[in-house]
Amino acid sequence: MSYDLPSPTAPLKIGTRGSPLALAQAYETRARLGAAFDLPEDAFEIVVIKTTGDDRTLIDADRPLKEIGNKGLFTKEIEEALLDARIDIAVHSMKDMPVAQPDGLLLDCYLPREDVRDAFVSPTHQGIADLDQGAVVGTSSLRRKAQLLNRRPDLQVVEFRGNVQTRLKKLDDGVASCTFLAMAGLNRLSMDDVPKTAIAPEDMLPAVAQGAIGIERRAADSRAAAMLEAIHDTPTGQRLAAERAFLATLDGSCETPIAGLAELDDGTLRLRGEVLRPDGSESITDDRSGPITDGPALAVDMARDLLARAGEGFFDWR
Repeated sequence: MSYDLPSPTAPLKIGTRGSPLALAQAYETRARLGAAFDLPEDAFEIVVIKTTGDDRTLIDADRPLKEIGNKGLFTKEIEEALLDARIDIAVHSMKDMPVAQPDGLLLDCYLPREDVRDAFVSPTHQGIADLDQGAVVGTSSLRRKAQLLNRRPDLQVVEFRGNVQTRLKKLDDGVASCTFLAMAGLNRLSMDDVPKTAIAPEDMLPAVAQGAIGIERRAADSRAAAMLEAIHDTPTGQRLAAERAFLATLDGSCETPIAGLAELDDGTLRLRGEVLRPDGSESITDDRSGPITDGPALAVDMARDLLARAGEGFFDWR
């Protein structure tokens, strides 16, 4: 190899948020890199970086994300540290990632994707259909809120922000009858004791890139490029290339209820997409298949068709 591997005296610095889930993802990245290059744990340093989205005053206030600012809410400070070379790579939950990276950064490494499904979490109910008329549901996701209200307009949805542990505590405190989490996060945290029911994508299409971990690097860093290439999962990359092209064409953000899922079967990619009015009053869906290599182009075409069907002002708040 034409580069020096990290060592205990010059460790590879892995940037991450400080939540238990974010740390679990960073530890998985460290383990995969260590196994690929036969390196000990002390050849890596986990660097915790607080982002705007981790601000406890914002979480505790339960302010909607649209009031705080959405793009880069969980990534901006980490990417600044990467650009400043305070860290060597950055580990992200891909559903939090804006579709465009800052100049000088690349996102071209994905770990094998976990369970993409949403989890219905409640100590007293088994699923959405079991909720009482007018039940209170807690979620900070505009996608989940719109999908719920589209199916159950009688429900009351309240803001439910914070990491997995914070939201579970709010549920225990009786703030809501149920909430929704990603199955991937619960699996990565080995939270088998959480009262949950996995929701099939046919019933609630997940967020774009849900369940996927992405690792960002500086474009000019050849050592990081070579190391990350060794742990990159190609099928996950192919699926996310389509999903993120779909999102980019829709100009999606935390303020636009959008769902999308790409799946592979031999040489075929199937892409399902959904856009909703923020109040859940209307949902528009599409489902297409094509060669894997055509995934991004198929996604762009689908997104343009959905936008045309939706018409001007579809995402406006009423």
